[in-house]
Amino acid sequence: MGAVCGRSDIRGYILHQIEVKKLSAGSISQILSALRFVYEEVYKCPLVLGEIERPRKARQLPVVLSLEEVKALLESSGNLKHRVLLMIAYSAGLRVSEIVHLKLEDIDSERKLIHVHSGKGQKDRYTILSDVVLDGLRDYWKAYKPQSWLFEGQRAGESYSVRSAQKVFENAAEKAGIRKHVSIHTLRHSFATHLLEQGTDIRFIQALLGHSSVKTTEIYTHVSRRQIGALHSPIDQILHPREK
Repeated sequence: MGAVCGRSDIRGYILHQIEVKKLSAGSISQILSALRFVYEEVYKCPLVLGEIERPRKARQLPVVLSLEEVKALLESSGNLKHRVLLMIAYSAGLRVSEIVHLKLEDIDSERKLIHVHSGKGQKDRYTILSDVVLDGLRDYWKAYKPQSWLFEGQRAGESYSVRSAQKVFENAAEKAGIRKHVSIHTLRHSFATHLLEQGTDIRFIQALLGHSSVKTTEIYTHVSRRQIGALHSPIDQILHPREK
């Protein structure tokens, strides 16, 4: 059975998927996991393939809205509940799952904080509660009188669904005329990028977003106008030289 564990045709198959079919790193990992399961659970021996250089994961930069686009998006929603939901998503940098699971007691109006429970990785954290959002929340509470969940669903006792929140964003983005490929998560990316452009220390942004490593947060340095927009292309000096 040992010969089965290290069959060269399996290695050749994997290399073919990488070099010829150009499969992604994620697809190769899935294939290897399936093969290991078969060999270890069925053949009861480890799958020996030797060193295989896997394709690198493609790193895609996040899409970010400008301040003007965020303003247009928020103003495009005529529904108070929807507008406040989008305001919280952007102003606090929350994931959509975190937004719909907020409860009334998570809003600390005195300390101007939002308590996020069991975020990604089951970690609690605090993030910003802006004055503008707090005013909006007060108007929203008077109008809707939520009992437990900050954003309640159609049925009593249920929280707003993730899909409903996503749809709120999609409708607002369409009304605002935003042509970029965006989702409600884009507001979280925009929050982080705009803070960075304001000069906020990246460690504070990391804490607000709930990232385990600052390396995750550093991706926003690649889309920040503060980092890139302040530079001038050499063509400016060639075609429109500045007066000295």
